[in-house]
Amino acid sequence: MPDFRKEFIAFCIDCGVLRFGQFKTKAGRMSPYFFNAGLFNDGATLGRLGEFYAKAILAAGAPFDMLFGPAYKGIPLAASVAIALAQAGRNVPYSFNRKEAKDHGEGGRTIGAPLAGRVLIVDDVISAGTSVRESVELIRAEGASPCCVAIALDRLERGVGERSAVQEVREDLGLPVIAIADLDDLMQFLGAKPGLAQQLIEIEHYRQLYGADAHA
Repeated sequence: MPDFRKEFIAFCIDCGVLRFGQFKTKAGRMSPYFFNAGLFNDGATLGRLGEFYAKAILAAGAPFDMLFGPAYKGIPLAASVAIALAQAGRNVPYSFNRKEAKDHGEGGRTIGAPLAGRVLIVDDVISAGTSVRESVELIRAEGASPCCVAIALDRLERGVGERSAVQEVREDLGLPVIAIADLDDLMQFLGAKPGLAQQLIEIEHYRQLYGADAHA
């Protein structure tokens, strides 16, 4: 596991973004962990998060020309990633969408740089894939090409079928998905922490019940 993945998991735990316990998911499952990216809610944590995204994106080597952040969660994410990439020597434009098209002023459905070329979509997680699908439609409608999706955590969890939401995006939309870390990384991290042995046991059990094949 690359060091930035370990650092990211430790960072999430320290910030309280990743917590352990019993949490009910939207699917009605009782999960032994909860990841709430909305708690990256100050300048320091958002800046650090952007750096982790940038490291994962650059490590993946995916070709892209600009970033797009779907409203609303993707807006600060795309901005922070653009800043982190620029600081790493890769300055690219970014844009985000309005929830409703504006018919006055500059008008349009997007704010920021015009959508053009290969567009990398930045979001927090992929739960049902709805946000990504809407982003893909918008990007294509503007004459640009969605090329990749970057997320913070891949839960590697099945949806209504055998595939995870991330796998559905990869297979149905043909888009690579870059995750800073996934559930297997979390389990490997916990395995090296004797004080978190019980949390690892509970997550392993959850993975057996609801996990999707990470390499499917």
